[in-house]
Amino acid sequence: MPKPTGLRGVIIAAAMGIALSACAPIVRNHGYVPREDELAQIIVGADSRDTVAELIGPPGASGLLNDSGYYYVASSYQTFGPFAPKETSREVLAIYFDQDGIVRDIARYGLEDGRVVVLSRRVTDSNVEDNTLIRQLLGSIGRFDAGQFLAPN
Repeated sequence: MPKPTGLRGVIIAAAMGIALSACAPIVRNHGYVPREDELAQIIVGADSRDTVAELIGPPGASGLLNDSGYYYVASSYQTFGPFAPKETSREVLAIYFDQDGIVRDIARYGLEDGRVVVLSRRVTDSNVEDNTLIRQLLGSIGRFDAGQFLAPN
């Protein structure tokens, strides 16, 4: 097979380069987790919420029940071409506090420690929703009992 030369060769090489670059994964990083040397500054049983925030920065999230902990989360996502992004790594650093706000424990969790949590949404439905006045009046036909209109003698 003869070797392409000139403009044709440049076009083929450019097309091959574009095709190969489309196969390269796109990596996105989100969040922040403090490094080990930063965590070494925190003393379990001595530091409080305020000192933790001063030493390593404010958390991305905190506990919902009685402000029980600080949570630092970092995730990495990889995307290949037109496919949906896939989470390739996740690290969660949890700093737990006791009732007085003093550091009780520090724990690290990874993607392998995660699990799917099913959330249920409880909303009170309105019976009148999407009903017009005429629809409500016509819907009442047939729900009356003749005994309701007759007065006992």
